[in-house]
Amino acid sequence: MSKNKIKKPSVKINFIYRTFFDVLTIITPLVTAPYVSRVLGANGIGIYSYTSSIMSFFTMFAALGTVTYGMKEISQNRDDRKKSSRLFWEIEIMTVFTSAVCLFVWLGLSVLYKEYTPYLLALIPMLIGTTFDISWFFTGYEKVSYTVINNSIIKILSLVCLFVFIKSKDDVFLYVLLNSLASFFGSLSMWIHLPKMLVKVSFKGLKFKRHFKETMVYFIPTIATSVYTVLDKTLIGIITNDNYQNGYYDQAYKIIRLVNSVVFTSVNTVMGARIAYLFAKEKLGEIKNRINRSMSFILLVGFGATFGLIGIAEKFVPVFFGEGYEPVTFLIYMMSPLIIIIGVSNCLGSQYFTPSGRRKESAKIIVIGSVINLILNLCMIPYFKAQGAIVSSLIAEGFISYVYVKKSRGYMTFLQLFKLSWKRVVAGVVMCPSVMFAGNFFENSLSAGDKLGRLLSSSLGLGIQMLTGIVIYVGILALLRDDMLFEFIKMFKQSVLKKLFRKKA
Repeated sequence: MSKNKIKKPSVKINFIYRTFFDVLTIITPLVTAPYVSRVLGANGIGIYSYTSSIMSFFTMFAALGTVTYGMKEISQNRDDRKKSSRLFWEIEIMTVFTSAVCLFVWLGLSVLYKEYTPYLLALIPMLIGTTFDISWFFTGYEKVSYTVINNSIIKILSLVCLFVFIKSKDDVFLYVLLNSLASFFGSLSMWIHLPKMLVKVSFKGLKFKRHFKETMVYFIPTIATSVYTVLDKTLIGIITNDNYQNGYYDQAYKIIRLVNSVVFTSVNTVMGARIAYLFAKEKLGEIKNRINRSMSFILLVGFGATFGLIGIAEKFVPVFFGEGYEPVTFLIYMMSPLIIIIGVSNCLGSQYFTPSGRRKESAKIIVIGSVINLILNLCMIPYFKAQGAIVSSLIAEGFISYVYVKKSRGYMTFLQLFKLSWKRVVAGVVMCPSVMFAGNFFENSLSAGDKLGRLLSSSLGLGIQMLTGIVIYVGILALLRDDMLFEFIKMFKQSVLKKLFRKKA
């Protein structure tokens, strides 16, 4: 292979890598959350949620909009190795400067906010890790494996460390530090792949002014989005002064975030870079087809996950988090629609507005949505606490999704969304009460007197609920002849037949 050429990326291979990482991302909290929630308790979880939410703002300011902007710039110029190498150093050096400024301010905050000083100091590696986060560069080249493999290793190592070192409610500081270090080393590990991707450039000719202006276009919607994804936790902590409320909210949000990673994260991460490349080549027909297929997949899995989560929440929370987390059940009921709402806006934002160069327009929409959310949060959290924060998010996210579809210039319409949704809604509406009934029936049938027996019967009932939900949802969609479902079945049959054929050969 020529030094100036990089192997052409494969969307299928990238999707497999990304899906593997997302599955690992899902499995990790599924393994750790039950342990951590029981060991640290709602108060300890609340402390981590509150302090890490503050850190999120600093990491966003440190990175500005380089994650999205950098990916777009690299993907559109990846055929020119010298230009992409120059772009890398210009954007990365700018990030070093902004990260240093944020680190200085964070140290001051850590000293002043004495109640949380140890936890804020423990989060410093996470902030420094922002400097070394070059995932945007590899995503632009569609080299997903370079980020997935290293981060997977770090994630597994941090998982082992968690069970070794986190033993009691007094280990909240260690828990914060462990998560912070995992983020730092995950970012740092990506640099080992960098030499094979770059060519030498003259540092004297590097320019930063243009990038700073451009990243601000991407940063504004990022900080605006944080108003209804991160600021919720910060405001709950400030207004209620109750770590338990933050703990309940964080646990519910954690489940929604896990589901979202299954529904759309891998699809949008992989397809965003490819569509940016297609826009540069002006292949508009292919772009529209890819967006439609992505949205169909997101809604297929999203509606199933939304109705399924509502169906199992009552049994899931005590089994997964343990005793003392009962309020989380109702928060999950309220939060579940966000899976669909965010799925729609995230798909259009990642696969249309950003790669098409309409980030400024989407930024205005997001800013308006964030202002709506902030105002509603200030009005509702004092009276309804975590529930008020969820209602605010639903309204703000719903507004953004609505306007995104309306402004997408035909790449997605409300009629298309209806056609892609109605079968999935029918299947979900039938599935949800069936899942609830199955959980109650089998829990009563398998109930046992002691604590361990009740946990085992509840876990078995939860498993039966999930299996029931999958069978009913898929079965109804099969009867309704859902196109995406049959496409999956066809792909599965082809892959199985290929393996069988190879074995016989």
